[in-house]
Amino acid sequence: MSARAAVVIAGAVARRPGRAGHAWALLQYVLGFRRLGWDVLLLDSVDRAPGDAIADPGEVAWFRSIVEAFGLEADAALLRGATEPKGQDDPVCGPTRRRLLERVEAADLFVNVMGYVRDEEILSAARRRVFLDIDPGFGQLWQDLGLARPFDGHDAYATVGLGLGTPGCAIPTLGLAWIPTLPPVVLDRFRAADPSPAGAFTSICTWRGPFAPIEHRGRRYGLRAHQLRRFLDLPARTTARFELALEIDPADAADRARLERAGWVLRDPLSAAGDPSAYRRFIRGSAGEIGIAKGLYVETRSGWFSDRSACYLASGRPVVAQETGWSARIPSGEGLLSFTDLDEAAAAVEAVRSDPGRHARAARALAECHFDSDAVLASLADRAGACAPAST
Repeated sequence: MSARAAVVIAGAVARRPGRAGHAWALLQYVLGFRRLGWDVLLLDSVDRAPGDAIADPGEVAWFRSIVEAFGLEADAALLRGATEPKGQDDPVCGPTRRRLLERVEAADLFVNVMGYVRDEEILSAARRRVFLDIDPGFGQLWQDLGLARPFDGHDAYATVGLGLGTPGCAIPTLGLAWIPTLPPVVLDRFRAADPSPAGAFTSICTWRGPFAPIEHRGRRYGLRAHQLRRFLDLPARTTARFELALEIDPADAADRARLERAGWVLRDPLSAAGDPSAYRRFIRGSAGEIGIAKGLYVETRSGWFSDRSACYLASGRPVVAQETGWSARIPSGEGLLSFTDLDEAAAAVEAVRSDPGRHARAARALAECHFDSDAVLASLADRAGACAPAST
């Protein structure tokens, strides 16, 4: 009799309270592998100052809320962080450290999202460590510039940057064999709803995000802020409404005012989509998504495609997505439309509005064909070299 395959999904949930979209990006892997019959452990980490009794209560409460909402109480752990002396303390929540190490040792894959978990004892216990790159370009450019080495200590390298290693992509491969993978979506968690043509074209995003622009080989690669400014006049060019659940710093008040004067409705993402259920409701209440990417994704021709956009498609919500090179791998034209400039964006929005039912059906069909977690994760596990489960 063969044991069930097992996987550890390591990433940052606790450190981003209220960022339901980020939590969903990791949950697609956790819940998706569960659907395939794998034993799954969600592993997170929070830093604390030496001598502090507990991690940040808000971060712990957010992590617990996600774990409880999806029945992961027996399959999730929150480490105390890199500041904790090795092996001296049990996790903030979850199994004992000894039991945690046993589960890591038994796992066929240790999927480390953006290399977030750096606990040396935990990583050393893993048989097959896979770096999962969901922010393509940043880590590669940092390493090429000698600023960081995020990929060290891993055995395989997967990325949602579908263009890495292809002609025209400016992201250095660093001599690593990159495994391209689409963002998975668990289809029964994002069921198709009837079209909502009266709704707005929406998105849930950050203005700048956690990383700064990068100077590399004489070129400056920007953020979403720099791209959104290019499409400031989109509301005036179409008959559609546009609404962003936008995380934007008070220091960017001038940009916020410009967006609102141009006709963009801005909502607080924590109130509009601040938990997993609200995130799904926000998407389902939309006519479709207007997906504007980070400048680095666009300018490097990374091939990045958003996990959020995959959720819109699965919900039967058409997506109008900025071109990053993704259309070389994913069909566009019905349900999912690409654009590179303001004219193309306006035309794509009007095309969706002209036949919302057809584009809604095509959106769901695309999700089923290309983003279904069953197929995406089975392929990823195979290409990442999952070890065969031990016989019992």
